[in-house]
Amino acid sequence: MNALHYVNSELCCEAIPLAKIAKEVGTPTYIYSQAEIVARAKAYVSATSPNGLVCYAVKANGNPHLIRLLGEAGLGADVTSGGELFLALHAGIPPEKIIFSGVGKTRTEIESALDAGIRALHIESEMEHETISEIASQRQQIARIGVRVNPNINAQTHPYISTGQHAHKFGVPWPTAHKMLRFATSHPWLQPVGLAVHIGSQIVDVAPFVEASRFIADLATELISEGINLQYLDIGGGLGIDYGDSKHADRDHLSIREWITAVTQPITDAGFPIVMEPGRSIIGPTGALLTQVVYTKGQGDKHFTIVDAGMNDLLRPTLYSAYHPILTVKQFSENGERVTNIVGPICETGDFLAKERPLPTMQPGDYLAILQAGAYGFAMGSNYNGRLRPAEVLVNGDNFTVIRKRQDFEHLLDDCL
Repeated sequence: MNALHYVNSELCCEAIPLAKIAKEVGTPTYIYSQAEIVARAKAYVSATSPNGLVCYAVKANGNPHLIRLLGEAGLGADVTSGGELFLALHAGIPPEKIIFSGVGKTRTEIESALDAGIRALHIESEMEHETISEIASQRQQIARIGVRVNPNINAQTHPYISTGQHAHKFGVPWPTAHKMLRFATSHPWLQPVGLAVHIGSQIVDVAPFVEASRFIADLATELISEGINLQYLDIGGGLGIDYGDSKHADRDHLSIREWITAVTQPITDAGFPIVMEPGRSIIGPTGALLTQVVYTKGQGDKHFTIVDAGMNDLLRPTLYSAYHPILTVKQFSENGERVTNIVGPICETGDFLAKERPLPTMQPGDYLAILQAGAYGFAMGSNYNGRLRPAEVLVNGDNFTVIRKRQDFEHLLDDCL
């Protein structure tokens, strides 16, 4: 997170000391750097051809303030549910810049997308294709569709976030996609506009992306010979970020411009406009989770630092064994380091934020910042164990704004009868 730096031994985001946020807003709290968000969004827009479209993957972080900020920078939205569609529209994203992806769209969600007039519904099964055809015919309304093709490419990422092989639930094989596109071309209420592929998330090698790009470019070229002319090809997203873990220490992480240059070349060479769906690489490095030390203790040969944030606030370490860099909010110089496990208050052994991490010796009341947490942090949170969802704060220079207030106990009764 480039916006984080120490000033007089105090960790700051842009020009705001994190200790100030902690004292005024409390912890746990997610903080985001507006300058970093805008810079990364503009990096995508400036590297994309004028006829291309960058659709932010709302699933990475659905705070409407952040979506609006990205929309103002020129981005559209990739949504995967009716709720994300609502958030994108609420944040002011123009419907013609919204793509609706996902394997389980309900009739209500499909109808909402048609009501909004979005750019396209990306179909991921034959039954979904039939449902959209039926709804469009009943409404006598043109439904713009794309088809997500499963390219059977191994992207070498965590198996839970790999999406481009036939063993995964996403997309359809090319023969099925081909059949659906031919049918849509002759259907009075369907308009085939795109072909999409998405091979996974947190991928740090460019080769699988280029392979996928060539794959759909070749397929789209084949379609032209049949009179099926698509408006765009969607390469998806999935560009990884540097979490600082040793597993990827020997790899050079791609810059946004390098990634775009590599993946767009086969598509632009084939003469098609491109759509892409980045999420983590835009919002992930811009955010951190601020948490306070509650207790410390030794147990056998293990040492534990117990903090007020848990797996309900940041699930990635528990779910993926994910590594996040951690900084102390106060820069210590004399109290030495010790290897400790950063754990939360949840009644699960899997409730940890870091394992066996060398950190300065912490005391109750000290603060830690869990970095690279802007994506899939708050978005994957819950009220498990009756825990309240954290606040979210946007930092802009020497000012900060609470963009989501911390829940109170009354929120635990929301929608209860």
